[in-house]
Amino acid sequence: MMTDKVRIDSLGANSLNGNNETYLARQAEFESNVRSYPRKLPLAIAKANGVWITDVENNQYLDCLAGAGTLALGHNHPDVLQSIQNVITSGLPLHTLDLTTPLKDQFSEYLLSLLPQQGKAYCLQFTGPSGADAVEAAMKLAKKVTGRSGIISFSGGYHGMTHATLAVTGNLSPKEAVNGMMPEVQFMPYPHQYRCPLGIGGDAGVKALTYYFENLINDVESGVRKPAAVILEAVQGEGGVNPAPAEWLQRIRKVTQEHGILLILDEVQAGFCRTGKQFAFEHAGIEPDIIVMSKAVGGGLPLAVLGIRKEFDAWAPGHHTGTFRGNQLAMATGLTTLKILKEQDIAGKVAAQGEWLKGKLADMQKRYPVIGHVRGLGLMIGIEIVKPNEAQDHMGCYPADGELSALLQKKCFEAGLILERGGRNGCVLRLLPSLLITNDELGIFLDKFEQALLAAGVKPA
Repeated sequence: MMTDKVRIDSLGANSLNGNNETYLARQAEFESNVRSYPRKLPLAIAKANGVWITDVENNQYLDCLAGAGTLALGHNHPDVLQSIQNVITSGLPLHTLDLTTPLKDQFSEYLLSLLPQQGKAYCLQFTGPSGADAVEAAMKLAKKVTGRSGIISFSGGYHGMTHATLAVTGNLSPKEAVNGMMPEVQFMPYPHQYRCPLGIGGDAGVKALTYYFENLINDVESGVRKPAAVILEAVQGEGGVNPAPAEWLQRIRKVTQEHGILLILDEVQAGFCRTGKQFAFEHAGIEPDIIVMSKAVGGGLPLAVLGIRKEFDAWAPGHHTGTFRGNQLAMATGLTTLKILKEQDIAGKVAAQGEWLKGKLADMQKRYPVIGHVRGLGLMIGIEIVKPNEAQDHMGCYPADGELSALLQKKCFEAGLILERGGRNGCVLRLLPSLLITNDELGIFLDKFEQALLAAGVKPA
């Protein structure tokens, strides 16, 4: 029998009667230097509900990070908590490897129904519980199907931090001093609404990037062997919230089909209503060969799944395994979350809120020119911070200001608002709140964000 003392200690909030500083110091003593969020968001969490977090000093924060998009319904949604209780009291095992259960059967059927064509052309693969492992599996499968070894990825893309997924991730910083990465990875430029990588911008820039991709695949003198797969995000998250133009995605789908190249869509962060549609690729009306799903699919608990077109299910039994691919609690919380998102038309709500919020931020941009660009889809929004007192480039873009972005993140935190940063040099402030956030709570976000601008010394125009 667990004693009261042990029960309190296991919760942590009252065991030390300490403040945030005490817990952070102990964390620094216990944990590796690899920890990142505590350096930007210095708090110890005592409890959380919906979009609100309370620290051990009883300070409240509006959480617009939501586990980097994992908590689609926010913290401790009552139906999600009840689904956990139901599993615990049902007698179901918590761990099943890849053995099935009635719960797994229900979850699989419902998840498949959300895929293109109600999932009729797809089957599911449960991988290890991280998005990175699912990406690893997708790339391995593409190589197995095609007999080829190359992968095309895109600048600004983020697909994980394991050895192979880091090889297809754009950010150079974590690659420092990591040698022997997966070979035959070819990076190509990804469209950017504000900073066109070809220096052209607008529709002309998108057309040029589309032609560039198609020409690389068709050109027998390109120097790049035909790849096994193309992997991309329909909205780049860590790369600065960059939505792909629909015509660009449509052309990539057409070219990959014509050449027998598998198209892998990484929907780990953008999937499940985050962008105002079930999946971000739906904005372009395309159907991928492999869909990578994690974060929200587990309803807040670790789970990762691939949706694979059946004709490409070339695995032999046991050729990609993982001990924790049978997480019953995650399937319960995931099923509950997916049902709420679908049955309450959360995608429609999110699409409307996203347009409203981008409009409000555009109005704020007129008053605060340090806001260089506002972009995104649904409740996946990026605010690029710039230096408006310096010279514009030939496309009319001001230099990025990563230092001010970092200061604004700090001032937001001090105002009780949790935001993440991303993009080149961390110049983009990113919103990934619970998809159940209310309009009133979005209004609180706007008020706190403006407070942070003023606290950072930004003067209205």
